[in-house]
This record gives sequence, C-alpha cells and structure tokens, in this order.
Amino acid sequence: MRTVTALCLGTASAFMATSAHKPKLAARKATETLPEGEFEYRVAILGDLHVHSGVVIHTLFITERCDAGERFRTAQRDGAAARDASRTDAGTRVITAQVDPRDLDHTMEGREHMKAHNPDFVVSLGDLGESKDCTESKQLYAGTTPCFKLVRDYFDGFGVPFDVVGGNHDLEGIDEFNTDAENLEAYLHHLGKDTPQFCHEIAPKTLLVGLGSTKFRDATYTSHEVFVDAEQVKWFEELVASKPAEEGWSIFCFSHAPIIGSGVRVLQENHVVNGCCWLNHNGGPGAAPQNFIDIVRRSPQIKGWFNGHFHLSHDYEDSITFPGGNNRGSCVFAQTGCMTARSSRDGRRHSRFIRGNEHGFEICTVDHSKGGVLRLDATVTYADECAADGEACSTLVFAHDHEDYDHDLWFQAYVPQEGDGCYIENPDGVINMPGSELDDLSDPNAVCWWHMKDGAVLGVHNGMIIEYDESTLAPLGMVVSRDELQGRRVAVVDNGYGGSTCLLYDDENNSEVTVVQPNEDGTYWRKVVRNKMYRTREKRNVDAAKKFIQKVLPDQDHDVMSSYGPYISTVGQVMGVSTKALPFKAEDTTKLTKSR
Repeated sequence: MRTVTALCLGTASAFMATSAHKPKLAARKATETLPEGEFEYRVAILGDLHVHSGVVIHTLFITERCDAGERFRTAQRDGAAARDASRTDAGTRVITAQVDPRDLDHTMEGREHMKAHNPDFVVSLGDLGESKDCTESKQLYAGTTPCFKLVRDYFDGFGVPFDVVGGNHDLEGIDEFNTDAENLEAYLHHLGKDTPQFCHEIAPKTLLVGLGSTKFRDATYTSHEVFVDAEQVKWFEELVASKPAEEGWSIFCFSHAPIIGSGVRVLQENHVVNGCCWLNHNGGPGAAPQNFIDIVRRSPQIKGWFNGHFHLSHDYEDSITFPGGNNRGSCVFAQTGCMTARSSRDGRRHSRFIRGNEHGFEICTVDHSKGGVLRLDATVTYADECAADGEACSTLVFAHDHEDYDHDLWFQAYVPQEGDGCYIENPDGVINMPGSELDDLSDPNAVCWWHMKDGAVLGVHNGMIIEYDESTLAPLGMVVSRDELQGRRVAVVDNGYGGSTCLLYDDENNSEVTVVQPNEDGTYWRKVVRNKMYRTREKRNVDAAKKFIQKVLPDQDHDVMSSYGPYISTVGQVMGVSTKALPFKAEDTTKLTKSR
C-alpha cells in the first residue's frame, strides 16, 4: 500500500509547497476530501491511445444535433462497407473507417468508462495511432490521414469538448507527407485545431494549457523526442505570466512527455539513454529543456502537469510527485497510463480524471480493468491567500493509499540527491580504486556521482556512466555504455586549462586509454540515436540489397553491411578517414557478459 505521510510530506499529512509560506500556513492541514465550492469542473485525461486500424471495414453512422450550441454525437456500427457521404439535410453523415473491433474493444470500452464520470472536457496526451503497418500498405499508421480521421470520430464520441497535444508519433506519416509542416497541417485540420498548443478556461480563472510536439523529420537526433518549438515556449511563458497566482488563477498543463525536474518515474534504458525522455530533451534555440521547470518554479499558479509517453500505470509511488524535492514550485506532476492492455507496459489499464473547484482539485485514476472504477489518488487544496510579498500561493497535498506495483520490474532511473551518501566531492584521480566499494563500476548496484569542473554532473548507475542535469539532477543520457565500462578504471583529472578530463583505462592493458570527450555543446551524454527518417530509408535500402543478392546468389548466406557518413574524429583530412562498412544492426550491449 502507498503511504505518504509526515515522512515524505511536510506536515502530518500535507506538504507546504513554498518554505517561505510556512509561518502563514503552519496551522493549515490538507484535507482528505475537497471542500464544496461554488463551481465544479471535471476533466478526463487520456494517455497514449495508439489506435490500431485493421483490415475489416465497418461503417460508422454519426448523428449530429445541435442544442444551445452544444454538440452531441452518437455512433454505431452496422458491419457493412459504404462510401463516405456528406452530411445530409437530416444532419446525418456516413463515415467509413478501417476498424477491427477486436483491436479497438479496450479503446471503445475506455471511452464509456470515462463518459460515465461525466467529464466537462477531454484532454488527449497524444500518440494517437499505432506506429506499425496496420493496413497492409507497408506504411506506418501513426500520423496518417486515416489515423487522424479515426481518432477525431473517437473524440467526438465523448459528446463534450476535447483537445489534443501532439506526441512523438503524431507526425509519423512519413510516406503520406513529405515535410513536418504538411503533416502538422493535416493533424491540425482533422482534429479541429488552430495551433499545436491550446488554452481553455474550464472554470472561472482555471485554465487547461497544452503544448504539442511539432518535429519528427526535422529532428536533429531521435525523431521520438517530444519537441515543443520556441514559438510555443514563448507563448506559454507569456500566457502564464499574464495569469498571476495573486489574482486567483490556477493553471493545469499537459504535454506528451514530462518536463525535466518533474520527478515522475521514467525508464532509463529506453527513453533516457535514447534522448527522448523529457520535453525538448535535446534542446535547441529558445527551446532548452530547463525552460519549463524554470517557469514552474516562478509560477505558483501552475498547479498540475500531466504527461503520458511511458505506457506505465499509476500504481507507483512516483506516478505522482508533489511540490518540493529539487524545487518543483507549487506543481503536482502526474503520470498518465494507457487504457488498452496492448499499449500498457505493465498490463494495467489506467487513465486520469480531475475533479476540482475554487478550493483545489482531486487527481483520480480510472481503472479500466476494473470496469472503470474511479480511485482517488491525491487531494490538493489551495491556501486561502498568497504570501505577503505576492510571489506565490501554496498547495497542500493529501496522498491517498493505493496498491503499489512491483518497482523492480520497471526500474526507475536513479536521481542523485544531496546527502544520499553517493556524492564524490572534488574528484581527483581514480574513482573506483581496487578493493574499494566502487571497485567494479559495471556492477548494477554501484552508484556514485560527481561534478566536473565545467559544472557537468556525471555518475554511475546500473553499470553505465550517466550524465545528469545540473539544476534538477534529472538523468540526461548515457555517457559510457556497460560493455565499455566493464573491467575499466575511471579517473577524473585536471586538464591543466581550468577544466577536468574523464578517462578510462584497464589495469591489465595500460596501453589502452579512453578519453571521455564532451560533445561540442559541452554536454557529455551520447546523442547517438539518429532521425527515424534516415534510419527508415537506410533499412529499406538494406532490404532491397538483401532481396537483390538473394536473387543473384541464391545458394549463399549473405551479410549485408552499410557504409555511413559523416565520420566524427580528430582527423582533419579526408584521406585519413576509413570508410570501412559497418553492420546495419549494432550489437546489443545490454546482453553482453563480462569479458574484460
């Protein structure tokens, strides 16, 4: 069972979001139930949908009728194929979609579960379609026109207003659209959006604000980074500043990926090391990942931030993180799961639901595997007034008990903490001396971290060297892989120019020394995952080569390799560079045994 009491929060059952407010609010206790208010709002929050269209064709009849400006839609299947038809005078239109009901059962069931709780608004956290060939067309389904049309009708079926933030798969229609701009235009058009971002006033002085991803083909590194462009970041910053806490505003934020510093559970060996964990993980002009936590820290009107992306349920202690810990402002961060078993990593089917009023809000879980039952996870109440200096208003959190899932199955990325006993102060020389507790840094249980002189934070966790964000200490990515660290000593030495050098060497092979060079931008983590557009094109070329060589030399085994460019080294002349071919698939270092 989950128990969050005085040990984790600031008071008997509550956390004071800002230490400066403790004298004013010390007598105030968080309540288990939200006080009754003059108004109420209910918001349904959907995690990654990844709808999967099959090859069975069904016809959807959508009936529209308008009453006082409100739109209601009902849908039914008749099992017969029909052509698209325009809306008739009677207000009925016929839409055909390639829908396999066996695949969409959980999705449709989940919608009924959410509707049963009477939401006023629906927010989708993106990743609308399955990133697979679902139509036997040899094309990915996510990010295509059929995908957008299907999910639009799905959202319309809620019968209440909705909005969407784009995820890392929502511009993946790489065979239908040539550019991100074309793909984004189709996404916006079919979902009835004007911009990738949104802002809705759901109740008096209560905003729902969403930020959507706008880059896939144009990604410098991995296409699966959730990237919010500089224009959106500027818009978001100005919007938040225009709705100050001292005027009574409350803002709930939504993005597909979490922001750096949120503290929610992430997957180190999937999203962290691949550079697609945090919102704007790889950064860019006007779009640094730290922008968002900086805004949260100075904006107590931001009360909650919800993300999807990881396909994990809500049954982890860090599925929700409360204000505090590395300075998270006055914001509660909440992970959102998936409603389908096919998309869930841990098999649990969860969505989020918010109930709120002028006094605060409740964060709930809709458990789709239990008939859509609503579980109360946290009650958040606002302070009666702001601090005397007008800089912030506090939030108080009551965390409710619920079943706690097996943490070891989906191991969270380690986040260094001051005073955790793992910090190496002023490293100078060998980190893992022979015979010390850190002798074998490839041991998954070995943990330590330190600062380089340039301010970068490096550490060892789960047999790898990881870089951490200097401000939030959130993991950024892998610096040294397991296979490279096995049997090696790690040393940090002065470079003679005011900085420090990290190097690896082998006790048994002293002639082999590896300098861990920083990237050109000053970071250390290896941005090695390339844009999916290029990787897809190269894979298709390799497949074509395999098909050709098997036809020409059918009686032989073939090892198809590729040569790549550009090549990164210290060589200044092209004649000093080898163009030796490399295997198309790299060896999986996670399966290597200790060999050094």
